[in-house]
Amino acid sequence: MLWLLFPVLLLILILLSKFTYSNLWIPLKLQRHFAKQGVRGPGYRPVLGNTAEINRLAMEAQSKSLRFDHRILHRVAPFYYHWSLKYGKTFVYWFGSRPRLGISDPDMIKEVLMNTGRSYDHIGFNPQARLLFGQGLIGLVGKKWAVHRRIANQAFTMERVRGWIPEILASTAKMLDTWEDIRGGREEFEVEVLKELHGLSADIISRTAFGSSFEEGKHIFALQEQQMHLYTQSTNNIYIPGFRFLPTQKNREIWRIEKEIRQSVRKLIESNLKSRENLSNFLALLTSSHEEERLGVEEVIDECKTFYFVGKETTGTLLAWVLLLLAKHQEWQDKAREEVIRVCGKTGLPAVENLNELKIVTMVLNETLRLYPPAVMATRKAYKDVQLGDLQIPAETQLYLALATVHHDPEIWGEDAEEFNPARFAKPRKHLASFLGFGLGPRICVGQNLAMVEAKVVLAMLVRRFAFKVSPSYVHAPKVFVALQPQHGAQIIFRRTHI
Repeated sequence: MLWLLFPVLLLILILLSKFTYSNLWIPLKLQRHFAKQGVRGPGYRPVLGNTAEINRLAMEAQSKSLRFDHRILHRVAPFYYHWSLKYGKTFVYWFGSRPRLGISDPDMIKEVLMNTGRSYDHIGFNPQARLLFGQGLIGLVGKKWAVHRRIANQAFTMERVRGWIPEILASTAKMLDTWEDIRGGREEFEVEVLKELHGLSADIISRTAFGSSFEEGKHIFALQEQQMHLYTQSTNNIYIPGFRFLPTQKNREIWRIEKEIRQSVRKLIESNLKSRENLSNFLALLTSSHEEERLGVEEVIDECKTFYFVGKETTGTLLAWVLLLLAKHQEWQDKAREEVIRVCGKTGLPAVENLNELKIVTMVLNETLRLYPPAVMATRKAYKDVQLGDLQIPAETQLYLALATVHHDPEIWGEDAEEFNPARFAKPRKHLASFLGFGLGPRICVGQNLAMVEAKVVLAMLVRRFAFKVSPSYVHAPKVFVALQPQHGAQIIFRRTHI
């Protein structure tokens, strides 16, 4: 009988050796490697790394209320804020058994994001988180990403986006007319604008990029909202291999939502292909060939999922922060309104010809992106041994690029870095990686042209029709929920300007 036990014992010994090597020997060796270069951090803990402390710091930060000022780093990037004070701006921490370098040096961030030789690339989502974006641009790497990116670039050229301005005007006018109904003749009325602007942005991206109205895409957006909650839960924890295949209640819900979304998007594609009403929209371009490159149906569905979700989430949230900041800083609201009246003339509507003349509006948008960027961080992975600045980085090391920290750094932006001052954007920025509202390098946000044009048009129409202030019911609680957004909504009091 002993000879039968020997293979079992040998297998156990091999598995134990592999576990010890991967979860103890390699991490401790890497910790010593970084320590020799002067890079310290919270000590490695087997298997889970520092994820428990990261989650604890996040819960502590979110439990505290804030004044409505812009000192938000301790809340939106709590572990980086806490550990950078203790270990310096560059430190090493552990996500499971993988080392991650926390970085807020703009030279190092520029080197990583501008790299085109695939020394660094996207880390990739765990299988559960991947469902939110599918295998679209955000999650792809290598040659497949390059093909998708070339096709997407053609969809969001500035020339094409400018052609969508009439649709943006129509969607915005519809929302503002609805607000007039809410006002009902009252001098002042309150609106929770985050939800309203998400709806507006969803309608705009449906009409401009997919050739449909928001009503057709409403079901998809509702399902993606549910997916977003599940995604947020999965990214905060270590993924256990094989766990996604277990028929748990959560997994069954994930499977159901994913199946329903893909069926809904497939119907949208089929409807668009049959009608071909607008051959210049994003969906039409995805389903046509580009330099002999064509996406399959499942790939088109993945890209639609990405742009449906990201297009709604980022631009709608940006506009909510803009309104909150202008509601708080009335002098800049007045300046923006005066500019819109001067530039847009009798019609009061922004157009292709005058959009670039809205200089103050553009500065306000940029300053909002600086203080409240949609992404507070970006992650990358070293795909080979590299030198980053003065550091030797082993292959497979992950990088946490602290974008929001760069945006709030007084060494870069001056002593008033935590203040709302759009005038700082009247001058060219000193460092390419000092402002990362849409990212940088090859992976810069492909939809930034649409986002900025949409935001300019919506803001111009809104400040002309309404004056506004922060509601007493507003609670300042910025929270990373895929994008950085007001946790409890954005309550604002409006009154008609009668201009």
